[in-house]
Amino acid sequence: MNKIYPAKLKAGDEVRVIAPSRSLAIVSQETRDVAQRRFANMGFKLMFGKHVEEKDLFLSSSVASRLEDLHDAFRDPNIKAILTVIGGFNSNQLLRYIDWQLIQNNPKIFCGYSDITALNNAIFTTTGLVSYSGPHYSTFGQELYFDYTLDYFKKCLCADDAFTVSPSGQWSDDAWYRNQTDRNLIRNAGFLAITEGSAVGTIVGANLCTLNLLQGTEYFPSLVDAMLFLEDDNESLPHTFDRDLQSLMHLPDFHGVRGIVMGRFQKASNMTTEMLVNIIKTKNELDGIPIIANVDFGHTDPKITFPVGGVASLTVTGETIQLDITKH
Repeated sequence: MNKIYPAKLKAGDEVRVIAPSRSLAIVSQETRDVAQRRFANMGFKLMFGKHVEEKDLFLSSSVASRLEDLHDAFRDPNIKAILTVIGGFNSNQLLRYIDWQLIQNNPKIFCGYSDITALNNAIFTTTGLVSYSGPHYSTFGQELYFDYTLDYFKKCLCADDAFTVSPSGQWSDDAWYRNQTDRNLIRNAGFLAITEGSAVGTIVGANLCTLNLLQGTEYFPSLVDAMLFLEDDNESLPHTFDRDLQSLMHLPDFHGVRGIVMGRFQKASNMTTEMLVNIIKTKNELDGIPIIANVDFGHTDPKITFPVGGVASLTVTGETIQLDITKH
C-alpha cells in the first residue's frame, strides 16, 4: 500500500477537535481557555465534534457518538486537521466500525498520543495515511514551558522540511492541569545511548501497551524496515515494560526492526537507567540495532510530534546521537 502524506497546516485552516477516547467534559475551563488562545495565535480556526462533551461511566461516550465525530471530521472538506481531546483507554473499540475508505479518500492530519496510538497505527496500516503522535487539544492548555512542544508541532505539521530532534533543556512530570503555576522542572541530561549503530526506517508504534492491543489483528503495522518508537505511562513498571517489549519481539516480523527510539519514562514507573539498559542488553534479538532512550515524547512534557508511517534516521556512535525525521 502506498503511503499518503496529508497536506500541511497553514494560517486560516480549520481544525476539528474530537474525543475518540475520553471526553472533553473532563477538561477544565482554564485548560480550554489557554488552548483556545494558543490556536488563535497560530491562526487556526478551532471547531469541535458534536459529541465531545458526552460523558459516560468510563468518562468517554458511546462507540456510535465517537464514530460519528471521527467520520464527520474526515468527511468535511473544510477540515484540514483533526486533533484528539485527550487519551484514555478505549479508542480500539472503534476499529471494526471505522469507514477506512472514507479516511483514505479524505486524507488529512490526525494527531494525538497515548491511547490514540491504536488509531494512529491502524489508520496507517489500513489506509496508508500517515498520522501523527503528538499533543492533544488538552496538551495545548499547558500555560508554561510549552515552547518546545509547540516548536516540534509546527516543524512536523506546518512545514515539509526534514528536522533534527534535539533534547529539551528541561522536562517535567507534574500534574500541571491541577496547578498551572506550581511546576517542577528537571534538568534534561539528554538522550541515552544504549546500543550503537545506524538505521533508517518507517516510524511505527508510540504507546507500547496500546500498540500491543493490536497484536494478532489486521490493524497491527508491519515491522519490516521499521523504526520503532516506544513509550509508556506511569502504570508501566520495569517488569511490565520488559514483558510488553518481549511480547513485541515474539512477532514473526520483529527481525525487520531497524532501530528503537524510546520516550522518557514517568517517575512513577520507577524505571532507572540501570534497569532499562539491563532489559535491553539481556535480549539477544536486540543486538546490532541502534537503540536510544529518554527522548521527549510520551507522558512527560515537553514532547515532540512525529509521523506514524513517516521516516526517521538514527545514528548512535559513542556519545553522539543523531535523530532526524526525514519524511513527515
